[in-house]
Amino acid sequence: MDDQTDRRFATTLARGLSVLRAFRPSDDGLSNGELAQRTGLPKSTVSRLTFTLGRLGYLTQAGRGDRYRPGPSLLALGNVAAASISFVELSGPLMQRVADETGTLALLLVRDGARMLIAKTWRPSGVSSLWLEVGHRPPLNGSSSGHAFLASLSEPDFAAVVAEARGDRGLTPERAAEIRREAGAQVMTRGYVIAPPDSYFAAGIHAVSAPFHAADTAEPVVFTCGAGPDVLSVERMEAEVGPRLRDAVRELERMTGRRSPDL
Repeated sequence: MDDQTDRRFATTLARGLSVLRAFRPSDDGLSNGELAQRTGLPKSTVSRLTFTLGRLGYLTQAGRGDRYRPGPSLLALGNVAAASISFVELSGPLMQRVADETGTLALLLVRDGARMLIAKTWRPSGVSSLWLEVGHRPPLNGSSSGHAFLASLSEPDFAAVVAEARGDRGLTPERAAEIRREAGAQVMTRGYVIAPPDSYFAAGIHAVSAPFHAADTAEPVVFTCGAGPDVLSVERMEAEVGPRLRDAVRELERMTGRRSPDL
């Protein structure tokens, strides 16, 4: 049964959560109109949701009164979640070391509906600026993180995810099966995934990804290293950065007592 027709599905709650997910670290507050654009919800609906979320402390209007920002209740909720998901804290030193040693941006991504979502980043020391931030949502089709994620799902979960994401950036069941087959072979043979350059969703981004099966999450998560093509060529991903990322994820598996399942 589709979520929208399942009587157990709380549509209002889902819409409120979509408002909270719309915020990005670089935002200087968002108006109801901007939130409506990002969520695809009517502005009148967004106005009711932001009013309620503000009263509950999940949003605040400090400073410019017409613009909303994440509030203290959301901060507390995020800290509880981060502390409860044990691998996040353990992965920090490992991924920071990978970022520093390779000069790339290291990221943790999780699935968010039809796309992946950057949940955490580790910036390399001595690098002034890099693209991508928490909240950015790369597609499943055309990103190394999306390909690694699809390759790591069980058969039932794969079918459900493809059904939900179908049509996003040309993702068809046939294309998803092709991604799963090719990326799965990469995971099995070398422990990381590089999306074919001609399929990249953004020409200015090169990335290599490795999946991780955490005890705290129902689905696999993905660790990624990325940079511009001038810094991170395919050859460098294959010879240096991919193996370095794979080894860090395997170390995290040892630390958490996890093991990647056979595909």
